[in-house]
Amino acid sequence: MKQVLKTITKPLATVILFLSLSLTSFSQTSRFGISINSLTTNFNYGKSNHDLQSYKKKFTGLQIGFAYQAGISPMFSLVPELYFAIKGGVLKEINPLTTNKLTLRIYSIEMPVLARFHFNKLYLNAGPYTAYALGGRMKTEGSEIAPATSTKIPFGNAANAFRRWDAGVQAGAGYNFNLKRSVLTLDVRYGYGLVNISRDIERYNRMLNISLVLSKTGKRVTKEKQG
Repeated sequence: MKQVLKTITKPLATVILFLSLSLTSFSQTSRFGISINSLTTNFNYGKSNHDLQSYKKKFTGLQIGFAYQAGISPMFSLVPELYFAIKGGVLKEINPLTTNKLTLRIYSIEMPVLARFHFNKLYLNAGPYTAYALGGRMKTEGSEIAPATSTKIPFGNAANAFRRWDAGVQAGAGYNFNLKRSVLTLDVRYGYGLVNISRDIERYNRMLNISLVLSKTGKRVTKEKQG
């Protein structure tokens, strides 16, 4: 067993040392950023409504917000964000829930807090998010049998109401492009909601976000290379 551990730990130590020497020469900055971009969202309807999965369609929403990257070390930073988001989902025609095409739109304030690990200009990040729904609308297309409808989403404890609070996790990667006085970041992220946001059936938020964030460089965090 000891021989096996030695065989494993020696190459591992070499890799860690190599990464440490190669990455510590790069500095990490604290910066404030702003983004305006589209979102691709939908709902997961859970195991109890599995028959709805084949009818769902992607919804294109909007996200406007701010982010602050707090540089802790050359390889690590903490990133709290705050933004307004329009998220939702679509059910196609002849679905078991409404028969006619249904579009659900929710307006919310969201706050992720991400742990970000840097590898030169590339980074990986992940962390929890919380969200609060400000309102929303439910639109059903009309047909020969039933007219089109557009109503506000109810919130509360009623059987067909929605929950205002949502929470989940986000994870993804990004790449920084250095400009003269700022940084342009391409960020790709997936959001996985853990809270059933409606009371009549299961609905969990799912999100794919490809965004551009323009940041102004602030305090620089550096670590000198030793050896």
